[in-house]
Parts: sequence; C-alpha cells; structure tokens
Amino acid sequence: MTVVRSWLRPRRVAMAVVLAGAWCALWGVVSWANVLSGLTLAVVVLSLGIGTAGTGGIRPLPLLHLAWLVGTDLIVSTVTVAREVLTPTDHTEEAIIAVPLPPASRRHLLLLSSAVTVTPGTAVVDVDADATTLYVHVLYAARRPAVEAHVRELATVAARALPATSDDRS
Repeated sequence: MTVVRSWLRPRRVAMAVVLAGAWCALWGVVSWANVLSGLTLAVVVLSLGIGTAGTGGIRPLPLLHLAWLVGTDLIVSTVTVAREVLTPTDHTEEAIIAVPLPPASRRHLLLLSSAVTVTPGTAVVDVDADATTLYVHVLYAARRPAVEAHVRELATVAARALPATSDDRS
C-alpha cells in the first residue's frame, strides 16, 4: 500500500498524464489502446527514475513555455514562407549564421536543433558540440540578430525545462 501511495503523488500522476498525452500525440490518435500503452510506458519510465529530480527532472511550466515558443514559431514562419512562395517577387536573402550558445546548452543541442529545424524557413545545417554553436540556414540574412536572440531564448528555456545536474554534465 505504501508503494501505491508514494506513486500516487500529484506531481507524479500529472507527469504520467502528460507523458501519456505526448504518447497519444505522437501516434496522432487518442484511443483506449494509445492511452493505456502511454500510461504503461509512463509508469515504467517514472518507476525507473528517468527524468526524476536526481537526474535533472522535467519542469512542466518551462516545458510548456518551450512548446509555446516552438508552436508560435511554426505559425509565424509558416505564414511568412507561404507569403514568400505565393508572391511573385523573391525577397529572400539566404544565409548560414553561426549562433553561439551558453555552455549549459550543450545537453540540449538535439532538442534545440529539432526546435529550430521544424519551423519552416530555418534549418540547422551543422552543430559544433565542443563550441556549443548551431549553424542555422535562414531565408532572411537581415534578421540575423533576431534569429540569434530567439535561438538563445530557446536554449535558455530548454535549460530551465530540462535542467541537468552538475554531475550529469559531460
């Protein structure tokens, strides 16, 4: 009974629900099979200690903030690229820019690369993990300062959402 009580803490239950929701989102369908398999997977992951405070943890509010930023990027950049494609004049001035990130972002390079590349009009073309630098292809070279600032903001939010403990940073 003690095991059940310790497992049914509100934070752990909420995390299991969030993970099961993410599982259903990955499948693209909310069905009983997906919900049950998602909850089963969440229980296994949480029972093994993956993502718990001892390994860095997951902070739901900063993670939602990160999802909001990426979702907003998707909408804005889709409209921008669609407008560019539908207008007869080409206003693009493509460039590849180097975006240096704080050293703490080293643990989040895959997440950051995916978040930048998933948005239309930008793509990470190279990553220098040693220097913690992303090389990003952009459609508008004049927007370089804004793109650099935004990628650094994504890195900061990712580090808050998925913090690494001091012994976890390699």
